[in-house]
Amino acid sequence: MWNKLFIAPIKGYQYFSKMLPASCRYYPTCSEYAKWQFEFNRVDKAFTQTTLRILRCNQLFAGGIDYPIIKYQAPKMMELSIDIEVKYWLVPQKKPYFYLLKNFNH
Repeated sequence: MWNKLFIAPIKGYQYFSKMLPASCRYYPTCSEYAKWQFEFNRVDKAFTQTTLRILRCNQLFAGGIDYPIIKYQAPKMMELSIDIEVKYWLVPQKKPYFYLLKNFNH
C-alpha cells in the first residue's frame, strides 16, 4: 500500500521528464530504478537505495549499468496459469538476492 504512494510521484516525474533531454548517467534511469525499488522492496530500504543511487548520479562517478538488487524468495505453493505475463526477469546474484531486469516486450 505505501509503495503505491511513492510510485505515483515517480510516474508523474517520468511523464514530464520525457520532454527534457536525458541526463542520467546510469541505466536504468534513476527514476526507473526508484520505481523498481519501491515495487519490490520495503519502503525504508527502497528509499535508502534510491537516495544512494541519486547521490551517485553525478560527474564524480562513471555511471553505466546498475540494476537494482532485490531479495526474493519463491512462494511455497505456486499456481500455474495458462496466460502468464512476464514483466521482470530475476537474474541470480547471491542467494536469496537477484538482479531485477525489465522485460522489454512488456
